[in-house]
Amino acid sequence: MWKFIVLTLAYLVSTTNTQASDNAVILVYHHVSEDTPNSTSVSPRIFEQHMQYLADNHTVLPLKTVIEKLQNQQALPDKTVVITFDDGYQNIHQNAHPILQKFGFHYTIFINPALIDTLNSQLTWQQVKQLQKQNVSFANHGNAHLHSLQKQTNESKQDWLSRVTKNVTEAEQLLTEKLGYSLKYFAYPYGEFNQAFKQQLTQLGYVSFAQHSGAIASHSDFSALPRFPAAGIYSNINTLKVKLNSLAMPVSKVLPQEPELASSIKQVDLTFQINSDDINPSQVACFKSGDKIPHKLSDGLMSIKVDIKAKPGRHKVNCTVPSKQLKGRYYWLSHPFFVPTNQGKWLD
Repeated sequence: MWKFIVLTLAYLVSTTNTQASDNAVILVYHHVSEDTPNSTSVSPRIFEQHMQYLADNHTVLPLKTVIEKLQNQQALPDKTVVITFDDGYQNIHQNAHPILQKFGFHYTIFINPALIDTLNSQLTWQQVKQLQKQNVSFANHGNAHLHSLQKQTNESKQDWLSRVTKNVTEAEQLLTEKLGYSLKYFAYPYGEFNQAFKQQLTQLGYVSFAQHSGAIASHSDFSALPRFPAAGIYSNINTLKVKLNSLAMPVSKVLPQEPELASSIKQVDLTFQINSDDINPSQVACFKSGDKIPHKLSDGLMSIKVDIKAKPGRHKVNCTVPSKQLKGRYYWLSHPFFVPTNQGKWLD
């Protein structure tokens, strides 16, 4: 009997270690300022509070280190976090960088290289090269900050795909010329993508990052990796703590695969299967816009009716469930949907 207990405990420890080491959380910021749009901003004071919490409770690693370790199924420290910024704003250099240097944190800025040195709100190339020497890496946000799903008048699907892909590849070429390296990491502007675009980038060797929520693991979709927003209404440190401790939910049979919806769509049937013995599927809770939405469980398959109401913009369903073994930690799955206006436009 004692042998059985020892073997059982050894199995539990091994399983727990695997879950914790095959996991990371990526944060995304835009502005660190009190004079920029509230929805994408965090004040320097709150930002420093975030960084202090990370220093006390987490391991902050470079994005490249985390991506390569997960792709190669190599262990990460428990509670690994990556810090990223979208758009190369001046206030990152002025307000965020001194705080990040204070803690010795490496971070990544996804920039639009064609906008650098052209707008007063953006970094200069001189600043970019200075930051590059100080634990900062730079990656691709497209030459232009496009709504990538926006099609031009009478534009075919193939012409659209060629145009938005060119926006990425030309930006990568310019980054390589200016910085001397190419990460081939791309962050979707506005977090918007569809199956055709992400598959094209994957074929070209890119790892791509979105803006829906969730942790990442070796089993994640590296063509649209989730990141937790940490500004605006998401900057509260108490709610952010739960996200920083989250685990990537292992799922399969996810439908629909296509996140781009027609403006006429009013309801979507979202289904997925959970693949983990550390999860009790009956404890899954799903939310949209903060409201809990019902779901059904049949033969291990979760089914959720998502009410879109034909409302243009970006929608997402977040599902969480507690870990059986890691007390106080939750598996997290986020699934995005993108809806244009009746005129085929995409909202900022």
